[in-house]
Amino acid sequence: MNLFGPGGWLAVLIVAVVVVVLLVTAAVMIGRARRLDRLHVRVDAAYHGLIDALDRRAAVVRAVAATAPPSSLTPTDRRALRTAARAVEGARGAEAREAAENDLVVRRTALDDALLPPDLSAELADADARVVVARRVHNDAIRDTRALRGRRMVRVLHLAGTAPWPRYFEIAEAGERPGDGDGAVDLPVARDAARVVVLDPDGRVLLFEGVDPARPGEAFWFTPGGGVEPDEDPADAAGRELGQETGIVAGKPGIGDLDGPLWVRDVIFDHDGVTYAAREVFFVLRVDPVPTVDVSGFTEQERRTVRRHRWWTRTELAATIDVVYPRQLADLLGDPGSLAPPDPPVPIQ
Repeated sequence: MNLFGPGGWLAVLIVAVVVVVLLVTAAVMIGRARRLDRLHVRVDAAYHGLIDALDRRAAVVRAVAATAPPSSLTPTDRRALRTAARAVEGARGAEAREAAENDLVVRRTALDDALLPPDLSAELADADARVVVARRVHNDAIRDTRALRGRRMVRVLHLAGTAPWPRYFEIAEAGERPGDGDGAVDLPVARDAARVVVLDPDGRVLLFEGVDPARPGEAFWFTPGGGVEPDEDPADAAGRELGQETGIVAGKPGIGDLDGPLWVRDVIFDHDGVTYAAREVFFVLRVDPVPTVDVSGFTEQERRTVRRHRWWTRTELAATIDVVYPRQLADLLGDPGSLAPPDPPVPIQ
């Protein structure tokens, strides 16, 4: 072959372009691998900073329980604070620590800071503020790391190695009352909710993707459903919320009846600046054929916070890096026994 002929020059040009593309790709991947390493270091540092802030708050709460004047705490509240602080310090594992921290938040928000000595009140407010900052720094690091690790080439080339998927540290925050500058905090708002696990003929589950307006960068997926009105039966609430959010009405042709409740989930969370202590009960509904999802019945808040919906297979749920609630959903869908209503409902996370 004549390298100096028209065909030869074309072959040389193609080889040169391929080499350049490979070199650029290699450089980009090396850069991403290095950035991933820096992000993981950042996550570790942020996590240790968060744990330090949480430990300090637990120590301050113990000090409040031990030294606050009798007029500010009843003996029962004093014991509850001390027990909650010790549970935090003794918790092992992220999920156990989250549960203990949320219990501490509930106990801490029962305090009337105005009745505490000024030095204790100021130290407690400072500890709360440090937790808020540390948690947001940590979750920002988690968000950036998950975003990079979610890119196709990063996953295909396993650039993250064997590092575990980073997860958000999900606890409620003790916040100030709106319009109240004295540092006092509100008790979490109690909320009963009913949710529906909608399954199509292939076993796919319908989920919505939403965000907390206060943290729009932390998206998560969840099942349809909503709050239970006073004196309303949870099954009726589940059907009502499902129809409003999806246009799917239980009992219509091609749509089964609600079955359950299957599971119950107790959770404390923040949404749009409000802390909720929620009990969610889950029902199951099977549909055949797959219905059209109609979101025209969304409330204004739902339109602001829900981005999209899709049907998920269990395999996709097990492999996704996205945040999905309930956390055990992939495992629960893989166990046929978990979809048979027990008595009482099974506690889940």
